Amino acid sequence: MLRLPRFRIATPRTYREAAQLLRDNGAGELDRTRGTPTLRVMLVAGGTDLFPNMKRRQFSPEVLVSLARVRDAARIHENGKLEISAGTTLTEVAGDQRVRDRYTALAQAAELVSTPQLRNMGTIGGNVCLDTRCNWYDQSLFWRTAEGFCMKTNPEVVCRVATSSPRCLAVASADTVPALLVLGASAHLQNAEGEREVALADLYREDGIRAWAMRQDEVLTEITLPRAEGWRSTYLKLRDRGSFDFPIAGVGAAVRWDGGTVREARIAVTALGSRPLLVEAAREALVGTRLDDRAIGAAADAVHKAARPMDNTSGTISQRKVASRVLTERALVSLRDPGAWGAAPPKR
Repeated sequence: MLRLPRFRIATPRTYREAAQLLRDNGAGELDRTRGTPTLRVMLVAGGTDLFPNMKRRQFSPEVLVSLARVRDAARIHENGKLEISAGTTLTEVAGDQRVRDRYTALAQAAELVSTPQLRNMGTIGGNVCLDTRCNWYDQSLFWRTAEGFCMKTNPEVVCRVATSSPRCLAVASADTVPALLVLGASAHLQNAEGEREVALADLYREDGIRAWAMRQDEVLTEITLPRAEGWRSTYLKLRDRGSFDFPIAGVGAAVRWDGGTVREARIAVTALGSRPLLVEAAREALVGTRLDDRAIGAAADAVHKAARPMDNTSGTISQRKVASRVLTERALVSLRDPGAWGAAPPKR
């Protein structure tokens, strides 16, 4: 049985208090006295990803700052825009009728995360900040000690996936992120001095270790979605087990119709690189079209070209690469012809 390491827990009542606790306890500093270097202080919300990682000793923080008792941490509020507090569970997001009706891709993505029990605990904020994954990283300490550490747990070691790579290639695999990207979401961040808002697309970096463009003393407090009039969206994923699993390829798609013409479009992918990615070339292939077979094929080709899977998770590289095209085609066909999921792919 894998056991949690010892830690102290702090339970702030506001996000500002949480940010102050991060700073006071050395946010971003490494503790080098516990085997491999680990962060001294970390945030925890539902804990569905962090606690398993701690059991495997990917992290052994001295202090956990729990967001479970932060006031108004779990709510969905509509005020022109849709505001989702970071502590809202994935079950609540998936079941909210406003999300299901107008932000369908997000409801679908949240409903496809893991199992009902974990969705009842896991939060939208935790999924947005989900740790990157890799076959060499997601192992017990015993396994990693015997087989050899990787760059993500020991920066002095070369990447075990691509030994010549100057950076960690661990995979971003959060389900809700591509859905949020195609819906134009923004993120609200709080630190001890104040807060700021950034486009969600600017929150991620192509780095398996330092995957987020957030300060170490910042807390994600809220996700905001703009008005969705005229938009139609969907999210599809490929995973090893149909009942629950992380995606090995995921595609979010959204189009805004003006009559029978696509006026705006966004396609985003996950699990095909170290960051979730908005594929600009796919957008360009769709805007101004009637979402005909040729436009769908061009967008799928653009996604296929942008996908950069590595041999560090389930599935083969070629399987995941092909899946990026197939999922894009299926997603766009369903947005053109509601109820057509599973239809034959567009003719070339």
